[in-house]
Amino acid sequence: MASAPQPGDRDTARVHVPKRLLDAMGDSPASAVRSWLDALPETVERQLAAWELTLERVPTPGGRHSLVALVQQADGTPAALKFPAPGPDSDHEGAALAHWNGWGAARLLRADPDTGALLIERLRDAVSLRSLPEPKALLEAAGTVRRLWVAPPEGHPFASVTGRTAEEREVLRALGTAAWAADARPLTDEALELREALPAEPPEEVLLHGDFRQGKVLAGERAPWLAVGPVPVVGERAYDLARLVLDRCEDLAAGPGPAAAARRRITKLADSLDVDRDRLRGWTLYRAVEAGLRRGAAGDRRRAELLLGFAGWL
Repeated sequence: MASAPQPGDRDTARVHVPKRLLDAMGDSPASAVRSWLDALPETVERQLAAWELTLERVPTPGGRHSLVALVQQADGTPAALKFPAPGPDSDHEGAALAHWNGWGAARLLRADPDTGALLIERLRDAVSLRSLPEPKALLEAAGTVRRLWVAPPEGHPFASVTGRTAEEREVLRALGTAAWAADARPLTDEALELREALPAEPPEEVLLHGDFRQGKVLAGERAPWLAVGPVPVVGERAYDLARLVLDRCEDLAAGPGPAAAARRRITKLADSLDVDRDRLRGWTLYRAVEAGLRRGAAGDRRRAELLLGFAGWL
């Protein structure tokens, strides 16, 4: 009988970088990203040994900006070992998880500043809020995101919504002039106007998930639902909630009266979380146009048209 795998055993499985991550990051012009990809299998193996972890598997298709390996700790407790791609915000996910300390989000167990590795509480990666009927999913999502909106730590490293959207402004202007986006130019103009107006007088400055949606909320053991994969930013709650409004927009598009349904979703979420409806509508339109133009520029015209159509309903 073969012996059981031991923590850090390199022969239990080889580390293969998922194709989705290679496709997403492989053409990056940044030499640091290319070097990171090339060294990633060896980096994972070294981290497994350093933290006495046993590799179970690397799930596929995986993410586009990180590698996640399912592992067991020395005492047999399951965990997830994550390696975010290098970049200006690559260390911010760990900082946000550490600040939340398991409140509404997966708990950070360990972090290695040299490799960027994060050892995170294992959740049920195959069970997200998207597995629930829409009304129940929105209810659970609202309860989860509410817990994440806390004051940021003093001296925090996180970008502000004002700063992040300022960087996006010129990108939007450039993408909005593309021939394929000609019909969306009025929406692009409105999104740019909203980007100037909304950050001028933010009603609050709290820590936000930054990419909060149903697929980023997974089933857990110590709590029914916990958030993962933050792209943390500091700003107003309406900015965070806008991404949730856009979730499952394909379902609204396929149903009767999609414009009215989109506006009802904004009203329902704004009222349940005490967020200003007009500001939520504005940030939703902005984020829909921004995401739609980027998707279109990347060649995903179907998704781009869906997101821009959603913005038009508002």
